[in-house]
Amino acid sequence: MYLLDGAIRNYAWGSHQELAALREAPTPTEHPEAEMWFGAHSGDPAPLAADHTRTLLDVITSAPAQELGSFISQDFEGHLPFLLKVLAAEKPLSLQAHPSTQQAQEGFARENAQGVPLDAPDRNYHDPNHKPELIVGLTRFHALAGFRDPQKTLALFDALAVTELQPFAEMLRAEPDANGIRAVMTTLITLTRGHLHDCITAAQQAAQRLVAENDAWVDEAATFLNLVSEYGVDAGALCALLLNRITLEPGEAIFMGPGMLHAYLHGVGVEIMANSDNVLRGGLTPKHVDVPELMHVLQFDALLDPVAPAVPVETPTHGIFPTEGIDSVEYLTPVPEFRLSRTRLEAEMTTDIGVEGPFIVLVTEGSVTLTPHTGDEYLDVPAGQAAWVGSWEDRPAIATGESPATVFLARVP
Repeated sequence: MYLLDGAIRNYAWGSHQELAALREAPTPTEHPEAEMWFGAHSGDPAPLAADHTRTLLDVITSAPAQELGSFISQDFEGHLPFLLKVLAAEKPLSLQAHPSTQQAQEGFARENAQGVPLDAPDRNYHDPNHKPELIVGLTRFHALAGFRDPQKTLALFDALAVTELQPFAEMLRAEPDANGIRAVMTTLITLTRGHLHDCITAAQQAAQRLVAENDAWVDEAATFLNLVSEYGVDAGALCALLLNRITLEPGEAIFMGPGMLHAYLHGVGVEIMANSDNVLRGGLTPKHVDVPELMHVLQFDALLDPVAPAVPVETPTHGIFPTEGIDSVEYLTPVPEFRLSRTRLEAEMTTDIGVEGPFIVLVTEGSVTLTPHTGDEYLDVPAGQAAWVGSWEDRPAIATGESPATVFLARVP
Protein backbone atom coordinates (compact mmCIF):
# COMPACT_ATOMS: atom_id res chain seq x y z
CA MET A 1 0.00 0.00 0.00
CA TYR A 2 1.14 3.52 -0.72
CA LEU A 3 -0.05 6.81 0.74
CA LEU A 4 -0.62 9.34 -2.05
CA ASP A 5 -0.56 13.12 -2.08
CA GLY A 6 -2.71 14.84 -4.65
CA ALA A 7 -1.02 16.50 -7.62
CA ILE A 8 -2.25 20.11 -7.42
CA ARG A 9 -3.48 21.79 -10.62
CA ASN A 10 -3.65 25.58 -10.57
CA TYR A 11 -6.29 27.10 -12.85
CA ALA A 12 -7.88 30.55 -12.71
CA TRP A 13 -11.33 29.10 -11.93
CA GLY A 14 -10.07 27.29 -8.81
CA SER A 15 -10.28 28.17 -5.12
CA HIS A 16 -7.80 29.73 -2.70
CA GLN A 17 -9.54 27.92 0.18
CA GLU A 18 -11.30 24.64 -0.51
CA LEU A 19 -8.62 22.13 -1.50
CA ALA A 20 -6.11 23.53 0.99
CA ALA A 21 -8.69 23.31 3.79
CA LEU A 22 -9.47 19.71 2.81
CA ARG A 23 -5.84 18.67 3.32
CA GLU A 24 -5.40 21.02 6.31
CA ALA A 25 -2.89 23.29 4.54
CA PRO A 26 -2.62 27.05 5.18
CA THR A 27 -5.24 29.26 3.53
CA PRO A 28 -5.63 31.29 1.45
CA THR A 29 -3.22 29.77 -1.06
CA GLU A 30 -1.04 32.02 -3.23
CA HIS A 31 -2.57 30.64 -6.45
CA PRO A 32 -6.08 29.28 -7.01
CA GLU A 33 -6.12 25.49 -6.66
CA ALA A 34 -8.59 23.87 -9.04
CA GLU A 35 -7.91 20.13 -8.88
CA MET A 36 -6.05 17.47 -6.93
CA TRP A 37 -5.20 14.45 -9.09
CA PHE A 38 -4.96 11.01 -7.52
CA GLY A 39 -3.91 8.77 -10.35
CA ALA A 40 -1.21 7.65 -12.76
CA HIS A 41 -1.90 10.12 -15.57
CA SER A 42 1.39 10.99 -17.27
CA GLY A 43 0.50 14.69 -17.20
CA ASP A 44 0.54 14.86 -13.39
CA PRO A 45 0.79 11.53 -11.55
CA ALA A 46 0.14 11.48 -7.82
CA PRO A 47 3.38 11.61 -5.80
CA LEU A 48 4.04 9.10 -3.05
CA ALA A 49 3.68 10.88 0.29
CA ALA A 50 6.81 9.23 1.66
CA ASP A 51 8.97 10.08 -1.38
CA HIS A 52 7.93 12.84 -3.79
CA THR A 53 10.61 11.73 -6.27
CA ARG A 54 8.37 8.71 -7.01
CA THR A 55 4.79 8.64 -8.23
CA LEU A 56 1.95 6.16 -8.62
CA LEU A 57 2.84 6.06 -12.32
CA ASP A 58 6.33 4.84 -11.38
CA VAL A 59 4.88 2.15 -9.12
CA ILE A 60 2.52 0.82 -11.80
CA THR A 61 5.01 1.10 -14.67
CA SER A 62 7.62 -0.89 -12.74
CA ALA A 63 5.28 -3.89 -12.34
CA PRO A 64 1.98 -3.43 -14.23
CA ALA A 65 0.81 -7.03 -14.04
CA GLN A 66 1.47 -7.15 -10.31
CA GLU A 67 -0.07 -3.78 -9.44
CA LEU A 68 -3.04 -3.89 -11.83
CA GLY A 69 -3.56 -7.62 -12.08
CA SER A 70 -3.05 -9.57 -15.28
CA PHE A 71 -6.52 -8.97 -16.72
CA ILE A 72 -6.63 -5.21 -16.18
CA SER A 73 -3.03 -4.87 -17.29
CA GLN A 74 -3.80 -6.74 -20.49
CA ASP A 75 -7.10 -5.00 -21.21
CA PHE A 76 -5.68 -1.49 -20.68
CA GLU A 77 -2.12 -2.10 -21.94
CA GLY A 78 -0.45 -1.73 -18.56
CA HIS A 79 -2.17 1.55 -17.66
CA LEU A 80 -4.53 2.47 -14.82
CA PRO A 81 -7.67 3.23 -16.85
CA PHE A 82 -9.14 5.92 -14.59
CA LEU A 83 -8.15 9.23 -13.02
CA LEU A 84 -9.57 10.27 -9.64
CA LYS A 85 -9.73 13.97 -8.73
CA VAL A 86 -11.04 16.43 -6.20
CA LEU A 87 -12.27 19.51 -8.05
CA ALA A 88 -13.00 22.96 -6.60
CA ALA A 89 -14.71 25.47 -8.88
CA GLU A 90 -14.94 29.04 -7.64
CA LYS A 91 -15.80 30.26 -11.15
CA PRO A 92 -17.52 28.53 -14.09
CA LEU A 93 -15.52 26.13 -16.23
CA SER A 94 -15.67 26.06 -20.03
CA LEU A 95 -18.63 24.85 -22.06
CA GLN A 96 -17.33 21.48 -23.23
CA ALA A 97 -17.91 17.91 -24.33
CA HIS A 98 -15.75 14.82 -24.77
CA PRO A 99 -15.47 12.47 -27.76
CA SER A 100 -16.43 8.82 -28.09
CA THR A 101 -13.65 6.25 -28.41
CA GLN A 102 -13.99 6.13 -32.20
CA GLN A 103 -13.98 9.92 -32.48
CA ALA A 104 -10.94 10.14 -30.21
CA GLN A 105 -9.04 7.52 -32.20
CA GLU A 106 -9.82 9.27 -35.48
CA GLY A 107 -9.04 12.75 -34.12
CA PHE A 108 -5.79 11.64 -32.49
CA ALA A 109 -4.59 9.99 -35.71
CA ARG A 110 -5.63 13.00 -37.80
CA GLU A 111 -3.79 15.53 -35.65
CA ASN A 112 -0.74 13.28 -35.55
CA ALA A 113 -0.77 13.08 -39.36
CA GLN A 114 -1.05 16.87 -39.50
CA GLY A 115 2.04 17.17 -37.33
CA VAL A 116 0.30 19.00 -34.47
CA PRO A 117 2.56 18.72 -31.38
CA LEU A 118 0.99 16.89 -28.43
CA ASP A 119 1.56 19.93 -26.22
CA ALA A 120 0.26 22.48 -28.75
CA PRO A 121 -2.37 24.82 -27.21
CA ASP A 122 -4.64 24.31 -30.24
CA ARG A 123 -4.51 20.51 -30.05
CA ASN A 124 -7.89 18.83 -29.41
CA TYR A 125 -6.92 15.18 -29.12
CA HIS A 126 -4.08 14.35 -26.74
CA ASP A 127 -4.71 10.58 -26.75
CA PRO A 128 -6.94 8.04 -28.52
CA ASN A 129 -9.31 7.54 -25.57
CA HIS A 130 -12.80 8.63 -24.68
CA LYS A 131 -13.36 10.63 -21.49
CA PRO A 132 -16.61 9.73 -19.74
CA GLU A 133 -16.75 11.28 -16.27
CA LEU A 134 -18.73 11.18 -13.04
CA ILE A 135 -18.70 13.93 -10.42
CA VAL A 136 -20.08 13.60 -6.88
CA GLY A 137 -20.79 16.69 -4.82
CA LEU A 138 -18.82 17.18 -1.61
CA THR A 139 -20.54 20.53 -1.15
CA ARG A 140 -23.61 21.73 -2.99
CA PHE A 141 -22.41 21.55 -6.58
CA HIS A 142 -23.85 23.59 -9.44
CA ALA A 143 -23.57 22.57 -13.08
CA LEU A 144 -24.99 22.74 -16.56
CA ALA A 145 -25.46 19.17 -17.76
CA GLY A 146 -26.91 18.05 -21.09
CA PHE A 147 -29.58 19.60 -23.26
CA ARG A 148 -32.88 20.36 -21.54
CA ASP A 149 -36.19 18.97 -22.74
CA PRO A 150 -37.14 21.25 -25.68
CA GLN A 151 -40.58 21.98 -24.24
CA LYS A 152 -39.01 23.24 -21.02
CA THR A 153 -36.52 25.36 -22.97
CA LEU A 154 -39.45 26.90 -24.86
CA ALA A 155 -41.01 27.75 -21.50
CA LEU A 156 -37.77 29.49 -20.48
CA PHE A 157 -37.71 31.46 -23.74
CA ASP A 158 -41.34 32.45 -23.16
CA ALA A 159 -40.48 33.65 -19.65
CA LEU A 160 -37.57 35.71 -20.96
CA ALA A 161 -39.85 37.19 -23.66
CA VAL A 162 -36.90 38.60 -25.60
CA THR A 163 -37.64 39.65 -29.18
CA GLU A 164 -34.08 38.88 -30.24
CA LEU A 165 -34.43 35.26 -29.08
CA GLN A 166 -37.80 34.60 -30.73
CA PRO A 167 -36.32 33.25 -34.00
CA PHE A 168 -34.51 30.58 -32.00
CA ALA A 169 -37.65 29.75 -30.04
CA GLU A 170 -39.56 29.33 -33.30
CA MET A 171 -36.89 27.00 -34.65
CA LEU A 172 -37.28 24.83 -31.56
CA ARG A 173 -41.06 25.06 -31.62
CA ALA A 174 -41.07 23.79 -35.20
CA GLU A 175 -38.86 20.81 -34.27
CA PRO A 176 -39.05 20.13 -30.52
CA ASP A 177 -36.54 17.28 -30.70
CA ALA A 178 -32.85 16.59 -31.28
CA ASN A 179 -33.03 18.14 -34.75
CA GLY A 180 -34.42 21.37 -33.31
CA ILE A 181 -31.80 21.45 -30.55
CA ARG A 182 -29.08 20.95 -33.17
CA ALA A 183 -30.46 23.77 -35.32
CA VAL A 184 -30.69 26.24 -32.42
CA MET A 185 -27.29 25.28 -31.01
CA THR A 186 -25.65 25.60 -34.43
CA THR A 187 -27.18 29.02 -34.98
CA LEU A 188 -26.39 30.40 -31.51
CA ILE A 189 -22.77 29.30 -31.43
CA THR A 190 -22.04 30.78 -34.87
CA LEU A 191 -23.73 34.18 -34.48
CA THR A 192 -21.82 37.21 -35.73
CA ARG A 193 -20.28 39.38 -33.03
CA GLY A 194 -22.82 42.16 -33.51
CA HIS A 195 -25.83 39.84 -33.49
CA LEU A 196 -24.45 38.03 -30.44
CA HIS A 197 -24.00 41.33 -28.60
CA ASP A 198 -27.60 42.36 -29.30
CA CYS A 199 -28.99 39.00 -28.13
CA ILE A 200 -26.95 38.93 -24.94
CA THR A 201 -27.75 42.55 -24.05
CA ALA A 202 -31.49 41.95 -24.46
CA ALA A 203 -31.36 38.63 -22.61
CA GLN A 204 -29.46 40.28 -19.75
CA GLN A 205 -32.27 42.73 -19.13
CA ALA A 206 -34.84 39.94 -19.21
CA ALA A 207 -32.78 37.73 -16.90
CA GLN A 208 -32.41 40.59 -14.40
CA ARG A 209 -36.20 40.90 -14.38
CA LEU A 210 -36.66 37.17 -13.70
CA VAL A 211 -34.17 37.31 -10.82
CA ALA A 212 -35.87 40.38 -9.33
CA GLU A 213 -39.25 38.66 -9.56
CA ASN A 214 -37.85 35.41 -8.10
CA ASP A 215 -39.36 33.70 -11.11
CA ALA A 216 -39.49 29.92 -11.45
CA TRP A 217 -36.49 30.26 -13.81
CA VAL A 218 -34.46 32.31 -11.33
CA ASP A 219 -31.55 29.83 -11.20
CA GLU A 220 -31.23 29.72 -14.98
CA ALA A 221 -31.47 33.50 -15.20
CA ALA A 222 -28.88 34.06 -12.45
CA THR A 223 -26.52 31.57 -14.09
CA PHE A 224 -26.81 33.37 -17.42
CA LEU A 225 -26.03 36.70 -15.74
CA ASN A 226 -23.03 35.19 -13.96
CA LEU A 227 -21.66 33.77 -17.22
CA VAL A 228 -22.01 37.12 -18.97
CA SER A 229 -20.34 38.84 -16.03
CA GLU A 230 -17.38 36.42 -16.21
CA TYR A 231 -17.02 36.06 -19.97
CA GLY A 232 -18.78 39.02 -21.60
CA VAL A 233 -20.09 38.63 -25.14
CA ASP A 234 -19.57 34.88 -25.44
CA ALA A 235 -21.82 32.53 -27.38
CA GLY A 236 -21.42 30.00 -24.59
CA ALA A 237 -23.64 32.14 -22.35
CA LEU A 238 -26.52 31.91 -24.82
CA CYS A 239 -25.94 28.19 -25.41
CA ALA A 240 -26.17 27.70 -21.64
CA LEU A 241 -29.87 28.60 -21.90
CA LEU A 242 -30.39 25.25 -23.67
CA LEU A 243 -28.87 23.14 -20.87
CA ASN A 244 -30.17 21.58 -17.68
CA ARG A 245 -29.23 23.79 -14.73
CA ILE A 246 -28.79 21.46 -11.79
CA THR A 247 -27.76 21.62 -8.15
CA LEU A 248 -26.30 18.49 -6.58
CA GLU A 249 -26.61 18.02 -2.86
CA PRO A 250 -23.58 16.41 -1.16
CA GLY A 251 -23.40 12.78 -2.24
CA GLU A 252 -25.43 13.26 -5.43
CA ALA A 253 -23.73 12.78 -8.78
CA ILE A 254 -23.97 13.39 -12.50
CA PHE A 255 -22.49 11.26 -15.28
CA MET A 256 -21.36 12.84 -18.54
CA GLY A 257 -20.92 10.36 -21.38
CA PRO A 258 -19.50 11.04 -24.84
CA GLY A 259 -20.92 14.07 -26.61
CA MET A 260 -22.83 15.46 -23.61
CA LEU A 261 -22.44 19.24 -23.42
CA HIS A 262 -21.74 20.51 -19.91
CA ALA A 263 -20.09 23.15 -17.74
CA TYR A 264 -19.35 22.95 -14.03
CA LEU A 265 -20.30 26.21 -12.33
CA HIS A 266 -19.43 26.22 -8.63
CA GLY A 267 -18.68 23.84 -5.80
CA VAL A 268 -16.40 21.04 -4.65
CA GLY A 269 -16.72 17.49 -5.89
CA VAL A 270 -14.96 14.16 -6.33
CA GLU A 271 -14.57 13.37 -10.02
CA ILE A 272 -13.59 10.14 -11.72
CA MET A 273 -13.02 9.73 -15.43
CA ALA A 274 -11.33 7.62 -18.06
CA ASN A 275 -7.63 8.43 -18.23
CA SER A 276 -7.84 11.00 -21.04
CA ASP A 277 -7.23 14.70 -21.72
CA ASN A 278 -9.55 15.07 -24.71
CA VAL A 279 -11.75 18.17 -24.33
CA LEU A 280 -13.69 19.99 -27.06
CA ARG A 281 -14.59 23.51 -25.95
CA GLY A 282 -17.28 25.81 -27.31
CA GLY A 283 -16.88 28.92 -25.17
CA LEU A 284 -16.67 30.36 -21.64
CA THR A 285 -12.89 30.01 -21.61
CA PRO A 286 -9.68 31.73 -22.69
CA LYS A 287 -8.41 28.31 -23.83
CA HIS A 288 -8.59 26.87 -27.34
CA VAL A 289 -12.14 26.74 -28.76
CA ASP A 290 -12.97 24.56 -31.76
CA VAL A 291 -16.65 25.00 -32.59
CA PRO A 292 -16.77 22.76 -35.69
CA GLU A 293 -15.11 19.86 -33.85
CA LEU A 294 -17.34 20.35 -30.81
CA MET A 295 -20.43 20.24 -33.01
CA HIS A 296 -19.08 17.08 -34.64
CA VAL A 297 -18.96 15.18 -31.33
CA LEU A 298 -22.11 16.55 -29.65
CA GLN A 299 -25.14 14.40 -28.90
CA PHE A 300 -28.26 16.55 -29.33
CA ASP A 301 -30.84 14.34 -27.65
CA ALA A 302 -32.29 15.89 -24.50
CA LEU A 303 -30.87 14.54 -21.25
CA LEU A 304 -34.03 14.18 -19.22
CA ASP A 305 -32.35 13.14 -15.94
CA PRO A 306 -28.67 14.03 -15.57
CA VAL A 307 -28.38 12.61 -12.04
CA ALA A 308 -26.46 9.31 -11.87
CA PRO A 309 -28.18 6.58 -9.84
CA ALA A 310 -26.62 5.76 -6.47
CA VAL A 311 -27.48 2.33 -5.10
CA PRO A 312 -26.46 0.58 -1.87
CA VAL A 313 -23.34 -1.54 -2.20
CA GLU A 314 -24.82 -5.04 -2.54
CA THR A 315 -21.71 -7.19 -2.31
CA PRO A 316 -18.36 -6.70 -0.54
CA THR A 317 -16.52 -7.03 -3.87
CA HIS A 318 -18.19 -3.79 -5.06
CA GLY A 319 -17.08 -1.55 -2.19
CA ILE A 320 -17.23 -1.25 1.57
CA PHE A 321 -20.22 -3.34 2.59
CA PRO A 322 -22.90 -1.37 4.49
CA THR A 323 -23.70 -2.52 8.02
CA GLU A 324 -24.83 -0.71 11.16
CA GLY A 325 -22.82 2.50 11.37
CA ILE A 326 -21.65 2.23 7.75
CA ASP A 327 -23.57 3.85 4.88
CA SER A 328 -22.16 2.82 1.49
CA VAL A 329 -23.42 3.51 -2.03
CA GLU A 330 -21.97 3.02 -5.50
CA TYR A 331 -22.68 5.13 -8.58
CA LEU A 332 -23.79 3.15 -11.62
CA THR A 333 -21.84 4.13 -14.73
CA PRO A 334 -21.95 2.30 -18.10
CA VAL A 335 -18.20 2.26 -18.78
CA PRO A 336 -15.48 -0.39 -18.32
CA GLU A 337 -12.81 1.96 -16.95
CA PHE A 338 -14.15 2.89 -13.54
CA ARG A 339 -16.68 2.49 -10.75
CA LEU A 340 -16.89 4.78 -7.72
CA SER A 341 -18.44 4.20 -4.31
CA ARG A 342 -18.91 6.55 -1.35
CA THR A 343 -18.89 5.35 2.26
CA ARG A 344 -19.68 7.14 5.49
CA LEU A 345 -18.28 5.39 8.57
CA GLU A 346 -19.19 6.33 12.12
CA ALA A 347 -16.48 6.80 14.75
CA GLU A 348 -14.60 3.75 16.05
CA MET A 349 -15.81 1.43 13.29
CA THR A 350 -13.83 -1.41 11.70
CA THR A 351 -14.82 -3.43 8.66
CA ASP A 352 -13.21 -5.29 5.78
CA ILE A 353 -12.69 -4.01 2.24
CA GLY A 354 -13.55 -6.97 0.04
CA VAL A 355 -12.91 -5.33 -3.34
CA GLU A 356 -10.95 -7.41 -5.85
CA GLY A 357 -8.25 -5.91 -8.02
CA PRO A 358 -6.45 -2.60 -7.52
CA PHE A 359 -8.24 0.37 -5.99
CA ILE A 360 -7.72 3.84 -4.57
CA VAL A 361 -9.24 4.94 -1.26
CA LEU A 362 -9.66 8.72 -1.03
CA VAL A 363 -10.53 10.31 2.32
CA THR A 364 -12.56 13.54 2.24
CA GLU A 365 -13.58 13.76 5.91
CA GLY A 366 -11.93 12.48 9.08
CA SER A 367 -9.22 9.86 8.79
CA VAL A 368 -8.99 6.09 8.44
CA THR A 369 -6.43 3.36 9.03
CA LEU A 370 -5.96 0.55 6.52
CA THR A 371 -4.58 -2.69 7.96
CA PRO A 372 -3.88 -5.89 5.97
CA HIS A 373 -4.83 -9.14 7.67
CA THR A 374 -1.29 -10.46 7.30
CA GLY A 375 1.79 -8.76 8.77
CA ASP A 376 2.18 -5.71 10.96
CA GLU A 377 1.91 -3.06 8.23
CA TYR A 378 -0.76 -0.37 8.44
CA LEU A 379 -1.43 2.94 6.71
CA ASP A 380 -3.02 6.05 8.23
CA VAL A 381 -4.90 8.06 5.60
CA PRO A 382 -6.04 11.56 6.62
CA ALA A 383 -8.49 13.81 4.78
CA GLY A 384 -7.12 15.15 1.52
CA GLN A 385 -4.92 12.11 0.88
CA ALA A 386 -5.49 8.70 -0.69
CA ALA A 387 -4.14 5.15 -0.56
CA TRP A 388 -3.21 2.89 -3.46
CA VAL A 389 -3.80 -0.82 -2.90
CA GLY A 390 -2.30 -3.00 -5.63
CA SER A 391 -3.92 -6.10 -7.06
CA TRP A 392 -1.39 -8.43 -5.41
CA GLU A 393 -1.91 -7.09 -1.89
CA ASP A 394 -4.00 -8.53 0.90
CA ARG A 395 -7.43 -6.87 1.13
CA PRO A 396 -7.16 -4.54 4.15
CA ALA A 397 -9.53 -3.73 6.96
CA ILE A 398 -10.57 -0.08 7.29
CA ALA A 399 -11.04 1.58 10.68
CA THR A 400 -12.00 5.00 11.97
CA GLY A 401 -10.81 6.64 15.17
CA GLU A 402 -12.66 9.07 17.43
CA SER A 403 -14.36 10.87 14.52
CA PRO A 404 -16.55 9.74 11.62
CA ALA A 405 -15.00 9.54 8.15
CA THR A 406 -16.11 9.74 4.53
CA VAL A 407 -14.17 7.82 1.92
CA PHE A 408 -14.45 7.24 -1.82
CA LEU A 409 -13.28 3.96 -3.32
CA ALA A 410 -12.32 3.95 -7.01
CA ARG A 411 -11.89 0.66 -8.84
CA VAL A 412 -12.12 -1.03 -12.23
CA PRO A 413 -15.48 -2.88 -12.45
